[in-house]
Amino acid sequence: MNSYILKLSDEFEKHSNLEIAQGQKAYMKHHFEFLGLKSPQRRELQKPFLAKENLPSKDDLEAIVQGLWQKPEREFQYFGQELLLKYKKHFQQEDIKLFEYMITHKSWWDSIDYIAVNLVGSYFLKFPQQVKSHIDKWLDSKNIWLQRTALLFQLKYKHQLDKELLVYVVKSLLGSKEFFINKAIGWILREYSKTNPDWVMAFVNNHDLDKLSRREALKRIESA
Repeated sequence: MNSYILKLSDEFEKHSNLEIAQGQKAYMKHHFEFLGLKSPQRRELQKPFLAKENLPSKDDLEAIVQGLWQKPEREFQYFGQELLLKYKKHFQQEDIKLFEYMITHKSWWDSIDYIAVNLVGSYFLKFPQQVKSHIDKWLDSKNIWLQRTALLFQLKYKHQLDKELLVYVVKSLLGSKEFFINKAIGWILREYSKTNPDWVMAFVNNHDLDKLSRREALKRIESA
């Protein structure tokens, strides 16, 4: 195993807490094992590993992230995605393959949402020519986590959000019975309503959204 991962594992495991781990495992529907590190503690422990002088070479990043993804405890996947964010100014076109690996392995909302918004969102701003082909592929994949990523990658775009693309993605997924898809449709619309409430209201009123999507989309508008 990569020495970087070994050192990180030693540090994390020294501070493991079985009681907290059991609660975390239950919260995540027993999909993953946990060491029992709460987020503030984990982020404090990992600080030295994310310091600029200790970051691994970009050339080693894919192997390190895949190694972290193979670890059973969820804290290692959280670290892996936060590690990748340190390189967002240095993303290369081929990095989308690594993001797809992360999305389709150890998949659950907690990792997908971070990857979609922070990693894929940053990547597509840098490589806009990659958007259409990957979005089409993800929508056709029948993989709900790739589809959720297609919905959420623009979450922080504000005025940069491509409305035409958002309409295309949402309309492609209308009629889905998947909770995580319908929730994401509502979430991206609710977030965009902070920037363009009139557009969101018109879109919701003119499309047959799932009740969950509609309720989530209008939360901010109706509260205002």
